[in-house]
Amino acid sequence: MRNPPETYSTRKDTTIPYGSRRDTRVSPPADADADADADDNVEVASQRADPHTRAATLALAAIGWVLQDESRAHRYLDLTGLDPDMLRAGLGDPRVLGSVLDFLANHEPDLVSAADALGVEPAELIAARKDLSR
Repeated sequence: MRNPPETYSTRKDTTIPYGSRRDTRVSPPADADADADADDNVEVASQRADPHTRAATLALAAIGWVLQDESRAHRYLDLTGLDPDMLRAGLGDPRVLGSVLDFLANHEPDLVSAADALGVEPAELIAARKDLSR
């Protein structure tokens, strides 16, 4: 077994001995507050998006979740009558987007799992379906 080197480098000009208890936390850059504010603005903007846009975004995320599992993807395509080309072509169509939300709503275990994976409540997926049909 090879012995580890006596020091390791964290930057070109800094070496730290192995086993030292030096605090290795990095200070945030001076413009970190500006970056944090920008992230907050993105989150607020997405919350302010019109309901139809938010519903479409949620439905697209749900399609991605459904397609991650091959058997679930086949079940979705079989039940909706879509084929992969039709699905791809219809990603901007509220009827296609709504079909994935209907698919999830009709099978509670998938609805709950999808909501958990997407970081939303199951009721938000159901509400998104209603928003798409307006």
